[in-house]
Amino acid sequence: MSLDTPRTEPGPGRLTAHEARQRLEHERASRLAQLRALDEAGSTEGEQVMSAQRETVRRVLGEIEAAFARVQDGSYGSCRGCAKAIPVERLEILPYTSLCVPCQRRQV
Repeated sequence: MSLDTPRTEPGPGRLTAHEARQRLEHERASRLAQLRALDEAGSTEGEQVMSAQRETVRRVLGEIEAAFARVQDGSYGSCRGCAKAIPVERLEILPYTSLCVPCQRRQV
């Protein structure tokens, strides 16, 4: 069943497309707020740290946009490493993840 199919109850271990989009939109808004705050802080003594923080926030924003694409194409919630379902608990905490924990550990 596609994530775009409306459901009142998600399947076992799955988020509905609506739930996934809501979580991703919240994450995107939070990261954009972080980026604005970093930009407003301007040049300071810790510019190198601020630059690293900006880069991290931009990287996460890219991951969020990629997750929106996975929702759209129906692959959201499937691990790109092993193709198994990513546990819903992981997606609730990190909605833009594309890997299950074991595959993430292998990549580190």
